Amino acid sequence: MPRSGADARRRLREAALELYRERGFDRTTAAEIAARAGVNERTFFRHFPDKREVLFDGETELRDALLRTIVELPREMGVFAVLLAAFRKSARTLADNRPFAEPRWRVIAATPALRERELAKHAALAEVVAEALRRRGVGDGVASLAARTGWAAYQHAVQAWLDNPGESLDAQLTRAFDDLCALAARPDTLETAASD
Repeated sequence: MPRSGADARRRLREAALELYRERGFDRTTAAEIAARAGVNERTFFRHFPDKREVLFDGETELRDALLRTIVELPREMGVFAVLLAAFRKSARTLADNRPFAEPRWRVIAATPALRERELAKHAALAEVVAEALRRRGVGDGVASLAARTGWAAYQHAVQAWLDNPGESLDAQLTRAFDDLCALAARPDTLETAASD
């Protein structure tokens, strides 16, 4: 039996991911996850409201960290520099948990209900980023556009990192934001890319 709440939570996450990969998300129950983790079903529901949320653990902490980081970064930093710095900081946790991150993304990609939950999470996080930018004094429309664009660059970098384990997430993030800034600075490159 796990000795602490944190240990139980970790074991539940690991057990859920194992079972989702073995049987699929839809054919796995919370009771089976609890049994695999060596806890009772009541313990499962103390940590997670349902079996879906096991894969989205840490969302509140990520939201709070992004908001705090963006608001606290130096005022003289440009919007994309702020977003890159905030995403790089938050991505460290993801990079440190690669053994969980890779199979998690595969399970989500194979399960329509989880893809829908992932999209809702992304939309909510983009709105948090926009709110943080507004608190920095960025206008409403620009904050919303920058947040959505920055979040898309972040997701692009994460996917590239998952596809290419030989390069760090930090390097992928830097490249994605460099490309984004280059596109923003030279709109004519869009026309060239479209004609290729």
